[in-house]
Amino acid sequence: MLTLDKIYHAKFVLKQVARKTDLIAAPLLHADSELYLKTENLQVTGSFKVRGAYYKISQLTPEERAKGVIACSAGNHAQGVALAATRMGIKSVVCMPDGAPIMKVENTRRLGAEVELVKGGYDDAHDRAVELQGQTGMTFIHPYDDEMVIAGQGSIGLEILDQLPDVEAVVVPVGGGGLIAGVAFAVKSLRPDVKVYGVQAAGAASMYNALHHHAYETLPAVDTFADGIAVKTPGELTYAMAEQYVDDIVTVSEDEIAAAILTLMEKQKLVAEGAGATPVAAALFGKLPIAGKKTACLISGGNIDVNILSRVITRGLIMSGRKCNLMIALEDKPGQLTRVSEIISGCGANVVSVQYDQGDTNMAITSCFLKLALETKDAAQITQIKTSLAQNGFKLVSERV
Repeated sequence: MLTLDKIYHAKFVLKQVARKTDLIAAPLLHADSELYLKTENLQVTGSFKVRGAYYKISQLTPEERAKGVIACSAGNHAQGVALAATRMGIKSVVCMPDGAPIMKVENTRRLGAEVELVKGGYDDAHDRAVELQGQTGMTFIHPYDDEMVIAGQGSIGLEILDQLPDVEAVVVPVGGGGLIAGVAFAVKSLRPDVKVYGVQAAGAASMYNALHHHAYETLPAVDTFADGIAVKTPGELTYAMAEQYVDDIVTVSEDEIAAAILTLMEKQKLVAEGAGATPVAAALFGKLPIAGKKTACLISGGNIDVNILSRVITRGLIMSGRKCNLMIALEDKPGQLTRVSEIISGCGANVVSVQYDQGDTNMAITSCFLKLALETKDAAQITQIKTSLAQNGFKLVSERV
């Protein structure tokens, strides 16, 4: 059974490898609550995962260390296992999905692990790791459903209570559940009055479904760019602990996660990956009863794939009304573009691209479609632009993302 003493021991052991990450005030993020950010995205491997992996591996027997360790991961747990094993002179093998972000794969190799890319998703990587474990006798380091791993993650809960003694709510990303199980156990053991909330991506709501249906279940598939929490099946141990210690779990959409990533970059100068931004997304879009409360949002990681970062930023801009694509039906005659530009400029927006389409078979021979990409201030300004265009006789055909 997990005990508070074990979490305190994990905290002691982790002093030699893990940072006590800052808990910073974020007054610009949420006007109705006193929001703080626990910056595990600034951890030594860019994620909280090093805590659980290092503590688990540190408790292995000499015989187990001699045989080495094996793990499966989409990236963050992989880096934690690699760093921990290398620091202790232990061989490590990590099975990763072949679609894992290149940065996470290369960082895992750089930290000393042998990486095997497995065709498919996380569950396929897990099956391969279990197969190799049976063949080699290596110790399997589970990414979340393990008492020692949970104890390591629970050290974050102790740090939050130390850094913000009067905290009233803690918001945690949820995938398999190891992080929220450890944090909730630590927080509730010491301060049972503090609310602990979990947040999942709507496209990977395995723990959300389990808690709300009061039944352990597996999703047929997951669909989210937040690869760190794209888990079909929550842990059995973590589910039982969440049932006992977690007050509620909510979900956020892909657009809401993207908007949270953009907000963290602009207002806090922090880079968060999709999983790490979910607590902020839940706060920004009113998913939790945290108004008037001192609330700590756990930013679990910052290892976002740079190849999708620009797309995430674009989606975040659209979600927050900062980017707008319009298509206008025009008579193909001189002066039309000038008039449209004057209207948009008069509303205070900026045109960043212009495209004419004269070949659409659905329009008259003497007409064209004018496609515009705009930089805008907010949704209200977009509405103002559309209204002004309509009042001046221009027909909006569609708005395209």
